[in-house]
Amino acid sequence: MKIVLVAPEKLPLPGNGSVEICILGIAHELARRHQVIVISRQIKGLPSLQQIGQITIQRIAAPSVVDYTRSVIRLLHTLDVDVIQVDNRPYSMAAIKQAFPQTPVVLYLHSLTFAEPGPRKLSMLKKADCIAVNSQSLKRRISRRFPAVTKRLNVVPLGTDLDRFRPVASNEERLHLREKFGITERFTVLYAGRAIPGKGVDILIRAIALTQKQVPIQLVVAGKGPPKYVRSLRKLTQKYNVQAAFLGQINHEQIDQLYRSVDCLVCPSQKHEAFGLVNVEAMASGIPVIASDNGGIREIIHSGMNGYLISEYKQPKQFASSLHHLATRPDLVQSMGKSGRETAISHFNWSRTALYLEAAYTRLIRS
Repeated sequence: MKIVLVAPEKLPLPGNGSVEICILGIAHELARRHQVIVISRQIKGLPSLQQIGQITIQRIAAPSVVDYTRSVIRLLHTLDVDVIQVDNRPYSMAAIKQAFPQTPVVLYLHSLTFAEPGPRKLSMLKKADCIAVNSQSLKRRISRRFPAVTKRLNVVPLGTDLDRFRPVASNEERLHLREKFGITERFTVLYAGRAIPGKGVDILIRAIALTQKQVPIQLVVAGKGPPKYVRSLRKLTQKYNVQAAFLGQINHEQIDQLYRSVDCLVCPSQKHEAFGLVNVEAMASGIPVIASDNGGIREIIHSGMNGYLISEYKQPKQFASSLHHLATRPDLVQSMGKSGRETAISHFNWSRTALYLEAAYTRLIRS
């Protein structure tokens, strides 16, 4: 098959966001058996045409969303394509489908952000030949909002690079990485993601403040956010005397090293999470995950086996209790980490994601 993946106009590839990471991960795996072209926006300093492994990236310059979609359509007219996948942009997908009515067009939704209720969005979604979603939770939510497209929804779980995201090989490697990131020998908790309201970083800081009354513990925050909000988080750590390191944005090419340097990941999201890629990356890296019991997260974590699901996630107490369990039980950290790695290998790899998509593509082409 000749497959074209259309990236969102505001997300240049390669990139550090979960959508960009997923597009490239899927593209690399599909390219093992098919011809894959990824269309992305132009990035200063990178060529318009680039070969990365077996995939081709074609970047186009466009000053606006409308211009980007039009430019994508113009480029598609020069290509002989079997199937087109558009990630996270119903309006681009609808315009592309209108321009290519005989070509199967798939919309891959990564969250509810671009699936707001309303007749206009419904009319766009109905143009898709197939709508891929990354979790059963997201499928249920979209189905409730738009019953008319329920039959077009296909769950395609995401994955991760199991070779790069791996458990730490030795204590020497762990010590080296801790030194690299400035991490002490205390029990270390990682938050990885955008530092924005709604992600629960403030709840996590309060949970660590409770935990440190009984055991030495420290926090590492990897991710950028609005400067004013990040300053408020820093002040909160000072208020509770929490030892914390704010590393800012870590390039995704290095984030696997950070996972191997810490003891656990906490994902304290306060709003619906369709999937939560960081949880899978952490599990593949052999560390336990403590996460809010909402959305697609509960499809990844089996509480008590590869981590803990927190039902009362709007309060710090249950997070603190789980952190205390791990901080005082090295054997538990090891066994949960091992279980998480096994879960990632069996359920969350890009090969599996690609097989789901190939099956959907094949059905559309044959029909």
